[in-house]
Amino acid sequence: MRVLLHTPLKPPDSATPSGDREMARGLVRLLRRLGHTVDMPALSRVAPGVPRPEAHLALERRGRAQAARLIEHWRALPAGHPGRFDLWFTYHCYYRKPDWLGPIVTQALDIPYVIAEASHAPRRAQGPTRLGHRAVERALGAADLVLTVNPRDLAGVRARLRPGGRQLRLPPFIDVAPFRRSAPRAPNQPPVLISVGMMRTRDKLESYRVLAAALQLLKDRPWRALLAGDGPARPEVEALMAPLGSRVHFAGAVPHADLPALYASADLYLWPAINEAYGMAFLEAQAAGLPVVAGRTGGVPAVVADGVTGLLTPVGDAAAFAAAVARLLDSPAERARLAAAAAAHVRLHHDEPVAARALAAALRTLT
Repeated sequence: MRVLLHTPLKPPDSATPSGDREMARGLVRLLRRLGHTVDMPALSRVAPGVPRPEAHLALERRGRAQAARLIEHWRALPAGHPGRFDLWFTYHCYYRKPDWLGPIVTQALDIPYVIAEASHAPRRAQGPTRLGHRAVERALGAADLVLTVNPRDLAGVRARLRPGGRQLRLPPFIDVAPFRRSAPRAPNQPPVLISVGMMRTRDKLESYRVLAAALQLLKDRPWRALLAGDGPARPEVEALMAPLGSRVHFAGAVPHADLPALYASADLYLWPAINEAYGMAFLEAQAAGLPVVAGRTGGVPAVVADGVTGLLTPVGDAAAFAAAVARLLDSPAERARLAAAAAAHVRLHHDEPVAARALAAALRTLT
């Protein structure tokens, strides 16, 4: 089957590091693993960046015109032409970056319409976000199949599906193989605490704020911290960590291919997860055999099993976060137990072959 992959939020080849880009690239790998051809034609691309709400009316008009051109182009191709796709697959659809094209194109061409990772928030139905919100509702109402990655989105999406539209779970996934730890860290060294996250304002910066406050409460214990990531808020993050001096090292932006070695150098993964969807880095860290301490928010409990692969704390509570880290710093045996369980859990539930089987079963419901 020839699949058109549409990514309104961020294309897989975007240079901006993000979990969304990694998931989009992962979906491409899954579809190809299942024997499908994946196209991302220029006609289906949207402007980069998240637009302001007041721009959505112009974007809707542009989307309708873009959809009309795509339909005309498809119909002009002879039967069997490789440019004629059989399935429209949208990854990520929410009020700030809805799918303007998919509902129009799939209805006109009478082809199946699949959305992965959609969210529907009724509180966005009024005010400046209403146009994007309505576009999400149109997309969900047209979809034949919605694959929900974050359990938090289940109820909101289900309420907007048309009769006959299906909603199925697709577990968050990574390619586990590159992250498997080949050798233990050298003993008799202070534990290394690692965090991986973009340094930008709002939620990410707030997570770093909680992390800095927690580390301040742990100054009486031996540890070193490694922060991987960069972005416009890096000066603010550096200021937050400045009181901790040389105990905190900034690795800057790390290419994804180099992350396995970085995780392998650490003992414990920390991320407060303010308003986190689920966090691809949690899967990567656990695949590398790192126990996790995280805030209990969004879909994080779906990827970090509390008490089994890590410890979850009330989101935003720096004291509780520090207490969980202290518990694992003080108990190498518990760290080792959680580490082994983390690697096994991700391999059994979140590896690409597992997700490929789930995706194949979901796509079979379209026939």
